[in-house]
Amino acid sequence: MNRMNRDEMAARVARDIPEGAYVNLGIGLPTKVANYLPQDRDIFLQSENGLLGMGPAPAPGEEDWELINAGKQAVTLLTGGCFFHHADSFAMMRGGHIDICVLGAFQVAVNGDLANWHTGEPGAIPAVGGAMDLAIGAKQTFVMMELLTKQGTSKLVEACTYPLTGLACVSRVYTDLAVFDVGPRGASVVEMVEGLSLDELRRMTGVPLGNEAQAA
Repeated sequence: MNRMNRDEMAARVARDIPEGAYVNLGIGLPTKVANYLPQDRDIFLQSENGLLGMGPAPAPGEEDWELINAGKQAVTLLTGGCFFHHADSFAMMRGGHIDICVLGAFQVAVNGDLANWHTGEPGAIPAVGGAMDLAIGAKQTFVMMELLTKQGTSKLVEACTYPLTGLACVSRVYTDLAVFDVGPRGASVVEMVEGLSLDELRRMTGVPLGNEAQAA
């Protein structure tokens, strides 16, 4: 099967972000989405440390370390972009002014529950950040993650076993093998990579999957 790499996953997420959307990209893998947003769409990227109007990552050697995102990565600022107080940024997130947030996850349940801040294991370092505010405050929450752990366990699950970030907040999950819609009716497959069958995907995840799929 043709498993998508992380850049291909980011490009796939970017395709689904519409004109005029205000979007927050979570720390880690989701930040790659900024590099693949369609040039013919006006999309406004927000960061919880107080930026609005971020562009793609700067070229090597052109970083301005006074201009960083919440993950401490150097970013660019588009014409008209601005920066403001951290508290104002969280007010924007909590007040329902973000159209889409894209987050990473340890687990997503078929009903849209999200676990992405702590595995609950002894010695694991929790990382709450702004994920709880975003997951509930954004109008739509997308998750971008690899489908399987290094041990081969599915991160798409019947019910989360890790501490929850938010309840029933995720609507779509983008992985290296398939794109899923999740929610009150459970999980359904939107797209699968070429060479992967629905039966094989069901075996990998171990959860019931509806089928809307086309080859990605």
